[in-house]
Amino acid sequence: MIMTRVGITAAAAALPDHEVETAELQRRISGASGLRLPDGMFEQLTGVRRRRIAGDDEYASTLATAAARRALDDAGLDPLDVDVLLFASASRDMVEPATAHIVQAALGSRAHALDVTNACNSFINGIDLARSMIIAGRAGRVLVVTGETPTRAMRHTLTDMRQVRESFAGYTFGDGGAAVLVEPVARGGILDVDTETHSEHWRVGGIPGGGSRHPRGDEYTYFTGEGHTLRAVFEKIGAGIVERVGTRTGLDWDDYRHVLVHQVTGPYLARFVEITGVPAEKLVPTLPSLGNLASASLGVQLSRIFADLLPGDRVLLVGLGGGVSMMTMVWEKA
Repeated sequence: MIMTRVGITAAAAALPDHEVETAELQRRISGASGLRLPDGMFEQLTGVRRRRIAGDDEYASTLATAAARRALDDAGLDPLDVDVLLFASASRDMVEPATAHIVQAALGSRAHALDVTNACNSFINGIDLARSMIIAGRAGRVLVVTGETPTRAMRHTLTDMRQVRESFAGYTFGDGGAAVLVEPVARGGILDVDTETHSEHWRVGGIPGGGSRHPRGDEYTYFTGEGHTLRAVFEKIGAGIVERVGTRTGLDWDDYRHVLVHQVTGPYLARFVEITGVPAEKLVPTLPSLGNLASASLGVQLSRIFADLLPGDRVLLVGLGGGVSMMTMVWEKA
């Protein structure tokens, strides 16, 4: 049996026009809260200098649709050429229906449409699901999109330093969208996928509102998280999963043109480089100017390098997500 090769054939991103400096964000929050926060605290602890923030009339679906249109245009394809549309994102427009249908209606496609949700790993999970569906013969071409608006879960008024600590992870966020086309290729493609999940840590961080546990109440709509605990979990499992990729594939850092990793904070990215040994020049930094883009982080990075990649160039994608999960994917451009 000959296994179908599946690869990424187009990648695009969409960002809101509105940009906010981190120093300005801290001034607004400090002023609204009446708390005296050290100058430069937000920027120093997060590594984020500025980020894009969606406007009142921009939603997760808006950003996903814009990125999808660009990916289809780059590939010279019509929305009707897509068999499956996966909206793979931590953000969504509403609980029901699936945001994929809102994106599909805006595009004018007629694909089978559904949502894939796994925190910041949603987009890379979506690519893996698309690959699996193609290999299984369920689809010929899949459009995977994400639209992230995590800044809407950012707390803008704080009561005390305890609440600052609980809410601080939210001040890393920026908004953005990304899209990729996944389809059969003659060579290269997605060569390896690995995952590691530690669900016992699901309480460490997230947005608890909107589900059956907390269906209503503004207090549950803010992102809260134990940043140090999350970092400790990722450090514990991160090096191991990256080492497994090398052992299984025989590839080392010199074999990759780029290494794309979900970027949470500047200090965490520096720690990732330290514990894995990845050469810093192979990274595609987006955090300082865009912030933590949640699941869109990998897609935006990929869109920035896609046009410059040559056939045979390999890229390692490393995803990190609350829950807690990690994921790696080795992709070679056809």
